[in-house]
Amino acid sequence: MSQSHQQASLPGCPSCEEPLEPGDLFCGACGYDLSAVPAPPGDRPTVAITVPAQGAGSAAAGGPVEWPPASVTDSADVPAPTHRPADLPGVDSGGKPLPTAEGTAVRYDEPDAPEGGASGDFELAAPDPRAAEHATAGAVAAGAKVCVACRSGRVDTDGYCENCGHAQPRERDHMEQELGAVAAVSDRGLRHHRNEDAFAVSTTALPDGSPAVVAIVCDGVSSASRPDEASAAAAGAANEALLESLPRGTHPQQAMHEAILAASEAVNALAQDPGQALEHDQHRHQNAPACTLVGAIMAGGLLVVGWVGDSRVYWVPEDRSHASARLTEDDSWAAQMVAAGLMNEAEAYADERAHAITGWLGADAYELEPHTASFKPDRSGLVVVCTDGLWNYAEGADEMAAAVPADAYERPLRGAQVLVGHALDGGGHDNVTVALLPFAVTAPGAGSA
Repeated sequence: MSQSHQQASLPGCPSCEEPLEPGDLFCGACGYDLSAVPAPPGDRPTVAITVPAQGAGSAAAGGPVEWPPASVTDSADVPAPTHRPADLPGVDSGGKPLPTAEGTAVRYDEPDAPEGGASGDFELAAPDPRAAEHATAGAVAAGAKVCVACRSGRVDTDGYCENCGHAQPRERDHMEQELGAVAAVSDRGLRHHRNEDAFAVSTTALPDGSPAVVAIVCDGVSSASRPDEASAAAAGAANEALLESLPRGTHPQQAMHEAILAASEAVNALAQDPGQALEHDQHRHQNAPACTLVGAIMAGGLLVVGWVGDSRVYWVPEDRSHASARLTEDDSWAAQMVAAGLMNEAEAYADERAHAITGWLGADAYELEPHTASFKPDRSGLVVVCTDGLWNYAEGADEMAAAVPADAYERPLRGAQVLVGHALDGGGHDNVTVALLPFAVTAPGAGSA
């Protein structure tokens, strides 16, 4: 995620495209009435799932889990309701509209930043990480690492080949984990020199013994200092908070809210620590460490999602004849333009300001407003939790569903690998991370006597 601080600005006049100034009520060139905002487009896909009534105590009819009503509040002490899919565009966890673009701090996410630009990205000379194979240790001195590029040189203590000079893959360049009903894959991509994404997946049990599955995905803000540390700290802190609160019987939506706050505190703490020297980032501005976060919990028949930033959650039904959906709304300039009815999605995301994020975790965040939403699917499906390194190449819900392999519900790790490959095949301009959680819903009457 290549980003920088910049103040958001209003778009041009919808009639003559004359640039506008903040606060303008009429276009100075053609007199267009700027208060006559068109209605938001109605082409957003929705998911065929039912939503429990707010404060519902049981996760499923006749189910043994009894949760108290979620007592989550936002920064204005407003209780966070259970969201319906139609409520998601432009609405925060308190049910309030997202803030307007005017006067809102943003960071820029530019996946197509030019080589040698301020983002520090560059075209890798090393081979495609999907194709690189490690040579045997016997090719050089016993116990020494072998270069993945020339496959003959010894790797020195600084991580470079003594023969060809190639930097060697770091441990975080490609990570995979499969844990029961959840799997995740993260890759550096083809343009970044390191992986600034992080994830955490885990399983635990609710007080009644039923399982709870967790996936947290974080994307470091590249224009900030130590973005890789920020994403790792956030993912770890959120995961630990959930593993502590869910077994105590905390409502999953409230647990997600608290986990995001814990992640924020962990990232903020990094700003107090000078950290390690930035060997590859000597010219980077020393902004506070920052990242985005998105997470999903499957527990007691509920699917709970939470996020800050522009990482996303998608729902892909196991039966592809049903509609897929995006379950999160970006904290971004483009999302604000769509929510305000000033642009449709195609126009907003084609704008150079589209990837300016308006929410993130970090000591310099404009305002922390965790978003949470709760769903009760009525059919089985796949939950896709991912960074923009993936959805840049499959933005719409239908596009994401088309990229998900048919057997991903049964083989989530392979499905995650295929999705990472989809992003790399598309150009791999950013780090890419995806977690897949198969959500099983028992058909009515199944298993009954």
